[in-house]
Amino acid sequence: MRTAAVCLILLHTLMQAAEPNPAADAWLAKTKIAPPLQVPASLTAWHKQRTQIRATLNELLGDLPPRPPVSAVQVTSREDKGAYTLETIQFDNGAGEVVKGYVFVPKTATALSLAPAILYCHWHGGQYDSGKQELLQTNATPVAAGPALAEAGYVVLGIDAPCFGERNGHGPDGPQQKGSNGEMTAAKFNLWVGRTLWGMMIRDDLTALDYLCSRPEVDAQRIGVTGISMGSTRSWWIMALDDRPRAAVCVGCMTRYEELIRAGMLKAHGIYYFVPGMLRHFDTESVIALGAPRPMLFMTGDQDSGSPVEGVRHIGEIVSRIYLLTGMNDAEYFENKIYPGVGHVYLPEMWEETVKWMDRWVRNAEPLKQLK
Repeated sequence: MRTAAVCLILLHTLMQAAEPNPAADAWLAKTKIAPPLQVPASLTAWHKQRTQIRATLNELLGDLPPRPPVSAVQVTSREDKGAYTLETIQFDNGAGEVVKGYVFVPKTATALSLAPAILYCHWHGGQYDSGKQELLQTNATPVAAGPALAEAGYVVLGIDAPCFGERNGHGPDGPQQKGSNGEMTAAKFNLWVGRTLWGMMIRDDLTALDYLCSRPEVDAQRIGVTGISMGSTRSWWIMALDDRPRAAVCVGCMTRYEELIRAGMLKAHGIYYFVPGMLRHFDTESVIALGAPRPMLFMTGDQDSGSPVEGVRHIGEIVSRIYLLTGMNDAEYFENKIYPGVGHVYLPEMWEETVKWMDRWVRNAEPLKQLK
């Protein structure tokens, strides 16, 4: 009950209307931050700029250790669930922790009948004990995403992010530091050794992606990535840093940082989220734009003050122009849906949109014009 109460408090905070913040204006006036992304005049220029942005992102995330090989992943249990098999996996992440995850494998998926797959990224919500369990629950989504997607024919993989699930209490201070305290100590440790907690989180996600691509029953050309809140942000960063995912659906947390600062809502996001020096180079539209021309659907409530709606629209305007530059119809390949009167929640109709998007662009592998 305590965890649920923390989550409800967080959601209430995010749904409060943000007031103008004169203090932010004063701070920003004395700080040099990057202007909005300037869309180049040619596709060739964008390809060059895209390469530079990705390189800068990897540099900003810090000195990350090499990802462990696929062979490091072990299946520790299998359970017959009727339409699918539920596997528990684990791997040593090479940075002091064992990472555990769930794989949902439809009975129809075999080495002779390859299945589409989804890398599912769980949310934050103050629910440190949940992690990968979100796939089996409705704490963040209208349905239990793991069984629902597996029964629809997808292989689904989700892991515990740092400080969550079975990793809660396994940070550098040990079991006496759990929850937000454990998250803070993990962030401090990573900064001291020249890297970021966010970088380590995405690194583990990419390790999970490596493994998902290697599964004998998975069609590595048909993989999507999705999540809500922190899981949404993980999803669009994965799309930015890796070209393997074919499509993404991101619910909430389409956040432009300058607008977040001006709204006085830095408090809406945990310490894990912040990448030192990022605003010296670019804001989040530059990260999201790296996903183009692959199909991406964003769904955000206009009352979600952790994602000020002005910033959501600003990102959408810029990224749409990148899609058009790549020769795509932005309304077809990039959709930025804003829900009026809705806060930081995952509505049943959003879930329906998620499944439709994945079915179109991942399961059915509708051809992507000019995808490179």
